[in-house]
Amino acid sequence: MSNGDIWIIGASMTTFGRFPDKDLIDLAAEAALDALRDSDMSIHDMDILTMGNVYEANSHNGQRLQKQIGQTGIPVYNVVNACATGATALRVALLSIKAGESDVGLAVGVEKMGKSGLIGGAAKKRDSKKIYQPNGRYGSVLKTEGILGTGIMPGVFAQAGTEYALAHGVTAEQFARVAQKNHAHSVLNPLAHYRKEFSLADILGAEVIAFPNTLPMCCPNTDGAAAVVIVSDAKLRTLDPDIRRRAVKISASVMTSDPWVEGGLVQPDVSTLTRQAAATAYEQAGIGPEDLDLVELHDCFATAELIHYDNLGLCEPGGAGDFIDSGAPWRDGSTPVNVSGGLLSKGHPLGATGLATQMGCDLVDIGDAGDRQIEGAKVGLTHVIGLASACAVHVLEARSS
Repeated sequence: MSNGDIWIIGASMTTFGRFPDKDLIDLAAEAALDALRDSDMSIHDMDILTMGNVYEANSHNGQRLQKQIGQTGIPVYNVVNACATGATALRVALLSIKAGESDVGLAVGVEKMGKSGLIGGAAKKRDSKKIYQPNGRYGSVLKTEGILGTGIMPGVFAQAGTEYALAHGVTAEQFARVAQKNHAHSVLNPLAHYRKEFSLADILGAEVIAFPNTLPMCCPNTDGAAAVVIVSDAKLRTLDPDIRRRAVKISASVMTSDPWVEGGLVQPDVSTLTRQAAATAYEQAGIGPEDLDLVELHDCFATAELIHYDNLGLCEPGGAGDFIDSGAPWRDGSTPVNVSGGLLSKGHPLGATGLATQMGCDLVDIGDAGDRQIEGAKVGLTHVIGLASACAVHVLEARSS
């Protein structure tokens, strides 16, 4: 068992967008090789490879990637865990290092989504013939989608936002301000799918997808890949001084799933597992939310970001509406949130998202993020949630010396 710290020494993501001329492995190889170059290493230095992907998860993508970047005989783990797939791939590599089986690991996440349409439980082929008799695990006579809650993503997060709004007096305009902020932030991110500012009036006046979320308040389906190289503390001490200077410590790595909650079988609960993951991560890292200089959280919809302000303890309980109104989560605010543009602008390639949020240069001030850098930021938190359900929270810290 390794008791030392674990460090990110290389990170990369492709531009997020739509790439009809590149396949899944092309994108994964681009991110992987760039992360290896960033770490001043090659595939021959890796002790483990983890590969996250959702839509082609049965294709042995880690082994296919090896054929592109180098087959060295190391263990390969193919990972799928909904929107938390990339973060899960990172944790598999991290746990291997903690177990003492590896010193160096490469975690990759990739997705080819194109224009795949709405995602979730309702996005299934209709039965060709209706048979009205009990069927399936729960003995349903009729499909329950839209009757007992919803499993389609815009509806899930619209419902979660609406419940929070009714309990705490949040307005549609406050939800829209989240999208206004993230689209403004994206202008500085050359890797984002969309790089366009929207006025509040534009956002509120756009097509409603699932109230209160309009089209600019929903993340786009996207192609893309991301990768990180992580090392043990003992290995870091043997590396070039410049690599050591730029290393980012993983101070906490936590994953949770849904506990039982009343109503959880009707409507997914996106809050409880996030609150539990955040509380454990703060305890692991020995910090509180007040110590965060920067946050990248899972804003698949504007409503999701706002309620996660509360779930992550960034504001007073029930105070997420006031938090966005205060300007605190803007890049020049007290707790910048999603300075990358978030999923709303950057895009959300499911397998890559959880690794794209880990890119230390976007989180802490090591001088590599150009115009996006938040000056003086030393402690950052990343959060990703995939239904139903897996939540990962990581705390990252710049090297102190």
